Amino acid sequence: MPATLESPCLTDPRLESIRERALAGERLTIDDGRVLYSTADVWSVCELAHAIRTRLHGDIAYYNINRHMNYSNVCALSCKFCEFARKKGDAGEYTRQLDEIRAEGAKAVELGATEMHIVGGLNPYLPFEYYTDMLRALKEVAPKVHLKAFTAVEVVHLARIAKVYKRADRRASMRWVLERLIEAGLQSLPGGGAEVFDDRVHKEAFKGKIGSDEWLDVHMVAHELGLNTNATMLYGHVDSREERLKHMHILRRMQDQALARLGYDGRDVPTDDVADAPEITLTGEGARMPTPELEQGYYQTIIPLPFFPDGSALEHLPGPTGLENLRTLAVARLMLDNFPHAKSFWIMQTLGMAQTMLQCGADDIDGTVVWYDITKVGGSTTHQETTVWDLQRAIREAGFKPVERDTLYRRVERNGREWRVLSD
Repeated sequence: MPATLESPCLTDPRLESIRERALAGERLTIDDGRVLYSTADVWSVCELAHAIRTRLHGDIAYYNINRHMNYSNVCALSCKFCEFARKKGDAGEYTRQLDEIRAEGAKAVELGATEMHIVGGLNPYLPFEYYTDMLRALKEVAPKVHLKAFTAVEVVHLARIAKVYKRADRRASMRWVLERLIEAGLQSLPGGGAEVFDDRVHKEAFKGKIGSDEWLDVHMVAHELGLNTNATMLYGHVDSREERLKHMHILRRMQDQALARLGYDGRDVPTDDVADAPEITLTGEGARMPTPELEQGYYQTIIPLPFFPDGSALEHLPGPTGLENLRTLAVARLMLDNFPHAKSFWIMQTLGMAQTMLQCGADDIDGTVVWYDITKVGGSTTHQETTVWDLQRAIREAGFKPVERDTLYRRVERNGREWRVLSD
């Protein structure tokens, strides 16, 4: 798909105004989102998302060398879409001990990884100290490796097992947990557990899991503490397109708040009320992107994740089609005008689909992964690994220049397993 800002031949006249405003860096409305989702001219939607990602990132696409580690699949919840969780005593349940965790950290160093992505189930049998000990053990054996760990759902769970959780003052509870995790080595938060921010979807698909208000509060506190975070959207199960648009709207307003708190682009608006935050877009001509050397404490990446029904309580549902995946990624790129990055997570999209998504709004396809126990695409195992060469080839075949990044999207210079972050 050519990276052009010239007006294409649109078959849906409703897209003309949307295109003009998007390219002018103006914020699209929920009504615009409805058009983007309903139009038969899906390729013009993808082309517009591609034009925006090209303005933000030129002809480069990011990847990283990372390792995923799931410390335990024992979980107190029973979400209908989840095939990962086990109860204690179930076949296949596991909890990693510190020696195993240190070994994983040592492997990360041996393979030259810049990041470890660490998540797990809500294990009711582990004390709070298990998590701080885990982070410290990893930093002992892998001091350079960035630790991106614990979804917002896990952070709330840790507040509960530490007996500091107070719903009336939950942000203080989350701050207590995050401060101790940061002291032990936590450096950023992944985006998992967001699912879709809607009460109906929550009640039907993952009742018992924290609601959107708590998920957002965890990320707000993380931003206040100077952590960059990410956001996912698990779609294609019992959700509707309208509910996905609501999810995107909430995320971009929270990002407005995060960027305003940083005084971004000359706006000194420190506020705890998202309703007071100004609209801050990054997609206009000449807009400055946030850089980790200057600012930290915002959402880096949106990661739309398709639902896979196999093995879950919702396996009777078909899941989203490939075309719906492309459209949803493109709509997310266009609606989330203040998110610097949009990722096509190849593990859940396949490497071939991730290539196509680079031409529909994505600028990142994630990394080498090695171990991923959350979702198995097409009967694959938990050992889901690809090579740097495969990632680079996929990016080049899609028409982009591969750039290795660290977790904060700083460029990495590498000599085998030895690496360093390049300063701008």
